[in-house]
Amino acid sequence: MTFDQITLFSLFATVFALLVWGRYRYDLVAFAALMAGVVLGVVPTKDAFSGFGHPATLVVALVLIVSAGLVRSGAVFLITRTLVDASRGLGSHIALMGGIGAVLSAFMNNVAALALLMPVDIQTARKAGRAPGLSLMPLSFATILGGMVTLIGTPPNIIIASIRAETLGEPFHMFDFAPVGGVAAITGLAFVALIGWRFIPTRDDAGTSESQLAQYIAELTVPEGSPHIGKRLRDLNDEAEKADAAILGLIRDGRRRYGLAAGSVLRSGDAILLEATPEALDEFRTALSLDFSDQARQEKLTAEGDGLEVVEVVVPETARIAGRSAQSMGLAWRQSTVLLGLSRQGRQLTKHIRQTDIETGDILLLLCPRDRATDVTEWLGCLPLATRGLAVTANDKTWLAIAMFGAAVLAASVGLLYLPVALGLVVVGYVLTKILPVAEIYDHIEWPVVVLLGSMIPLGAALESSGGTTLIADALLRLTQGLPAWAILTVLMVVTMTLSDVLNNTATTIVAAPVGIQMANTLGVSADPFLMAVAVAASAAFLTPIGHKNNTLILGPGGYQFGDYWRIGLPLEVLIVATSIPAILVFWPM
Repeated sequence: MTFDQITLFSLFATVFALLVWGRYRYDLVAFAALMAGVVLGVVPTKDAFSGFGHPATLVVALVLIVSAGLVRSGAVFLITRTLVDASRGLGSHIALMGGIGAVLSAFMNNVAALALLMPVDIQTARKAGRAPGLSLMPLSFATILGGMVTLIGTPPNIIIASIRAETLGEPFHMFDFAPVGGVAAITGLAFVALIGWRFIPTRDDAGTSESQLAQYIAELTVPEGSPHIGKRLRDLNDEAEKADAAILGLIRDGRRRYGLAAGSVLRSGDAILLEATPEALDEFRTALSLDFSDQARQEKLTAEGDGLEVVEVVVPETARIAGRSAQSMGLAWRQSTVLLGLSRQGRQLTKHIRQTDIETGDILLLLCPRDRATDVTEWLGCLPLATRGLAVTANDKTWLAIAMFGAAVLAASVGLLYLPVALGLVVVGYVLTKILPVAEIYDHIEWPVVVLLGSMIPLGAALESSGGTTLIADALLRLTQGLPAWAILTVLMVVTMTLSDVLNNTATTIVAAPVGIQMANTLGVSADPFLMAVAVAASAAFLTPIGHKNNTLILGPGGYQFGDYWRIGLPLEVLIVATSIPAILVFWPM
């Protein structure tokens, strides 16, 4: 091996080791490796930042912005509100939610698709009286499977298309992945809905903790002539406890009173702030003959930003608060928000919560001003776990958002517009029509992924130009010498899939795709079936919670343990390999 090859293999080995270790975030690891490559001379200085302008990087960023626009317009919940029913059996529910998730993730980022559907799934589980963990893992796997079907469904497909354009002169188009990805997705969904969910361990403490408080913040008004006028607010605590409600404070003359409100003497027109389930709220209201707040008061409070909001959020790896405590971040004084509760893999932590370092997968129960819920969630870098306080802001433009996105997909599919340009026009349209506020555009881009892509692409190109991918391809070909074509494809898929289970699937694709092309060139056959094998395998990360971000996001809400994933993930991966290889040989013959 040459010096450049040894250096690059060492850099990639270091990157992979650090990613598996998980001590440092993947974008920092990748960027440091890129800088090391430039300093050591294996990455040309002129190409050091070429990855940040690469079409694959741009498409990933644009898809995330478009996904946010679809959320804001209410396009996704238009579907879920219509179709989801808590009275369905678990298997039927998983099949329906999985189908919706797969279709959505085919046309938007699959992490965004899961973030949209996870609150719906959890609320449905609560209504049905079952643990969310029984359906969250199938939903996560379904959104990963759906991303295999189209070009924009998942970053590996985008990268594969770009690499094909650079090496073979033409990229894969929007639905070129559909024949193979569709077979894998349909087969995987059928397995998950019919059989796979039965392998998920059932735990009594699994699922989303609702903390010691209930689900809703509400205001009940003390009417004129009420027998409770003249009492102190704390005198109502016994009735509140019987109804399983929590009194949080008092609103008087448009001003909020919290801790000191317990000693306040009640007057006519006072609004009592409560947190309770709808049933508990009605029980408390009936017992004390209280009124719901009138419309005028509600409009006044909304206009002034008064009132409280309970927000449940899940902490992804890239969150600002990950690895820090609420107290060290100044959550209370910076955002006027209090951390009420924390759930970690089904275990509730109630002691010194604000001083507890937050981990990836944790669920936070936040109390914040009603008009600040979305801002606080985005400032923390978290994803909403429940819809409270995170209402859609442009629901009168739902069909406009869908029409613009559909037109862009159609134009890109038939070759009228270059995909990044089509998606860019959608973003411009969303801003001009105020579906997305211009100030929020960059907040929706997952910058660590952009840095990862921008850093790994030049390293992957350097490995290929140095002959490193040829060495890997030759090694795999020697291993499979004398075997039929389907066996060689199978080995490539298994190796790629194994790497993707422990590494970021983007990094895996950047390394594995050139290897597949080199194997095809050595065998003297078409590179397309090898690229399709890499595309499917890189996305099929089901064995661990670290293989795919969707698996990480459900770790806490589902109450899962690290070893729970392989129970359903291992047979699913075997099934995908078994069905994808024949599909590849049929639709992309050598």
